[in-house]
Amino acid sequence: MRWLKWILLSLFSLALVSLLSLYLALKSNQPQYDGLVQGAVEHQVELSRDAQGYLSISAQNRSDASYALGFSHAQERFFQMDLLRRNAAGELSELFGEMALDLDQKRRMHRFRHRAELGYEALAAEQKQLLDRYTAGVNEGLHQLGLPPFEYWLLQSSPRVWSPADSFLVLYSMFLDLQGSEGKDELAMGLIKQKLPADWYQFLMQHSPDWQAAMDGSEVTAIPLPASPYPTVLKQQSACSDCGLFDSRDIGSNNFAVAGSRTADGRAILADDMHLGIRVPGTWFKARLQWQQEGKTKWVAGVTLPGTPAVVAGSNGRIAWGFTNSTADWTDVIALKLDEKAERYQTDDGWQEFKYQNEVIKVKGQPDLVRQYKETIWGPVMPEPFAGYALRWVAHDPQGANFNLLQLEQADSAKAALQIATTVGVPTQNLLVADDRGVIGWTLIGALPERQLTDMDTPQDWSTGKNRWMGYHNAKAYPTILQPQSGQLWTANSRMIGGEQLALIGNGGYDLGARGQQIRDSLTAQAQHSEQSLHQIQLDHRALMLARWQQLLLNQVLTPDFIAEHQLAAYRDYVMKDASAASISSVGYSLVRSFRAKTIELAFASLTALLEENRLSGRDLKFSLETATWALLQQPRPDTVPAGFDSWKALLQRAVLDSKNALEQQQGNLAQATWGALNTSQINHPLGSAIPVLGDWLNMPAMPMNGDSHMPRVQNKVHGQSERMVVSPGHEEDGLLVIPAGQSGHPLSPFYQADHAFWLHEKWLGFLPGETTYLLKIEPKA
Repeated sequence: MRWLKWILLSLFSLALVSLLSLYLALKSNQPQYDGLVQGAVEHQVELSRDAQGYLSISAQNRSDASYALGFSHAQERFFQMDLLRRNAAGELSELFGEMALDLDQKRRMHRFRHRAELGYEALAAEQKQLLDRYTAGVNEGLHQLGLPPFEYWLLQSSPRVWSPADSFLVLYSMFLDLQGSEGKDELAMGLIKQKLPADWYQFLMQHSPDWQAAMDGSEVTAIPLPASPYPTVLKQQSACSDCGLFDSRDIGSNNFAVAGSRTADGRAILADDMHLGIRVPGTWFKARLQWQQEGKTKWVAGVTLPGTPAVVAGSNGRIAWGFTNSTADWTDVIALKLDEKAERYQTDDGWQEFKYQNEVIKVKGQPDLVRQYKETIWGPVMPEPFAGYALRWVAHDPQGANFNLLQLEQADSAKAALQIATTVGVPTQNLLVADDRGVIGWTLIGALPERQLTDMDTPQDWSTGKNRWMGYHNAKAYPTILQPQSGQLWTANSRMIGGEQLALIGNGGYDLGARGQQIRDSLTAQAQHSEQSLHQIQLDHRALMLARWQQLLLNQVLTPDFIAEHQLAAYRDYVMKDASAASISSVGYSLVRSFRAKTIELAFASLTALLEENRLSGRDLKFSLETATWALLQQPRPDTVPAGFDSWKALLQRAVLDSKNALEQQQGNLAQATWGALNTSQINHPLGSAIPVLGDWLNMPAMPMNGDSHMPRVQNKVHGQSERMVVSPGHEEDGLLVIPAGQSGHPLSPFYQADHAFWLHEKWLGFLPGETTYLLKIEPKA
């Protein structure tokens, strides 16, 4: 047996040596937090960090501050930056091989690397200089690490140096994240419109009249259940593989503000929590930049996006600003009129030849691939099976992407910020701003196309010139609200405005409005607010939208006979007891939520199947079917009963049994089907699953989470509040700023998960950095 012991000891020693080597390698390329380094700066720059790693940069000019930010981003987050630029450019296969090839091929139709290079060349001289200095800082920070970030060891690859155009690619990656339907929403809407009678299409695809939360006070009127027979296509018994339907925009956010008239001392306060996918490291990096300008000290603090030189949301002492995704309509699909050979397409100037672009895709371990893409005068031709359509997207135009966002750090009033917003090129957002005079305001920030379309929700024929884009609107056309009489503003991805202004921006898939209404009502409920009261609204996970579904269950579905037949007494008790909030301990919430989702799914399985047959999905639709489902349930006509059921009551009972059984199969029994068990976080590193045994070490601990869709505390396993910020300009010391995970992407950094416990357990972290724990100085190179 000695030989067996010797082998085991050898294997143990080898594993120990490997782990020690990995540890020493990781240790050798940690970000540098103390000491002195040389860099391409004009004057010495100080980079200090507090106990959470919140970065403070003190420089003599904005250019050096930009360099230092790039240096820090590269040291802490270079792999994240690399993924963002590669995602937009369609260059992930170079790192990950064939597994990323399909995505790369889809991305290449946009030619974002080409557009990024054009965008950089078009920058104003001052912005180009800041981007150049940021780029130089990134490459110096990467060089100073010595060894590449550990992710490249695992992938057996080397990092590529940063270029100024790469920062545009990071911006384009956010376009894909925030406006990434890429035309499928209009294709889905067009299919449904084609298959349904007009009255039923209008009924099903309507704005929600039940959850009105527009800031301008506009309301939509409910479209009643049509008197005509239920469409045959909705009654056919069809199978769908993924029967889920669009219900809420997972990509979204909340922001809200109160004016000085609504606080004890006249301060305006802004709250902002942007909802994004959450992974390790998180999207945002906290930074405070301070520099000298014309004899004055300037500063700005908040969250930055690694890969770009701007503070995205934050405060400069005079104004505070934040964003939510506008969820308006920023793409249009063109139904091409082709010749017999499909080699030309019709325009109002006659037949046009397609332009062809060759894209070379590098694939790890394989020869380069060359793919050809077709383009029209309006935009690229969509991939199969939708090659008869072209895509018009703001992101494809020069107006769509620029770095005018940098100008917000110089704005000194809410009014000035709203004026700047009309020149900024970002995925069009709701900008909410508060200033140090107690004024608040809202507008859209991003390019606003001027268009003439018969229908903005479905594909249109542009061959005659009747449908077209005519350029971009100037500042006068932008919807704006400044210092409302109510002293409060709010946005939550739902319809913000009505009438002609809504017709101007269209619908890109608005949320129902329940979340926005809950925020609005919470703001209205208190005469005066503080930073703490706004933070509590951010954490609100009451399930107000589900209340009517709970009552439907209790009053109409769970009859004594049905309960006795299927032994549902415990089910009913849970529904009665604790369905009022998406709390981790609640079983009742899990049951009501699952019942509602199953009801909508069963009601429209035939519609979902129709979409699947046409290579689309129920999640592509622009409108939630909550409104239509509820109306059908309130007027349960025999002719509207879906195939496979004798009555709506039978469908509702089946929804109870199916959703209950699914939860029991997943959790073992109802008592274990708490919302926390169903909503356990999976906040992981992109490569966590690629490392045997030690991969979990890279991930955040799995924890049950309060919150869900349709409430301010948006949270699911991999998506939620990517930051929480509450700040009053001029009173930043009283503010809040916390992110999931932590500042650094290096697993041995003390900041790898430094913010996470505060974010997870809803604790307060100051908006400004705390006391200095580390100090690094960058001095000019000799």
